Amino acid sequence: MATVRLAPVLRASAGGAKQVSAEGSTLGEVLANLYERFPALKEQIQPGEEVSRFINVYVNDQDVRYLQGLQTNVAPNDTIILLPAMHTRDYRKYASR
Repeated sequence: MATVRLAPVLRASAGGAKQVSAEGSTLGEVLANLYERFPALKEQIQPGEEVSRFINVYVNDQDVRYLQGLQTNVAPNDTIILLPAMHTRDYRKYASR
């Protein structure tokens, strides 16, 4: 299962978890698995067909907007980071809080 790291603002919707594991072979499948367990996250992350423009998603430190979006392949040992869009280059520091 992939590891999904959640920004502090998203954690309340995931029972306070800093990170969770989720199954899926694409980012879309991983997010769907996450929403099954934590329905409140869906409205924050993906209120429509696509991920909200106010959320940045990284798979192994690569922005999925420059990959294949929701069709980006995800392996069991991959790390996905979900962050609110903000003006910083060091998103990993924010995500590790």
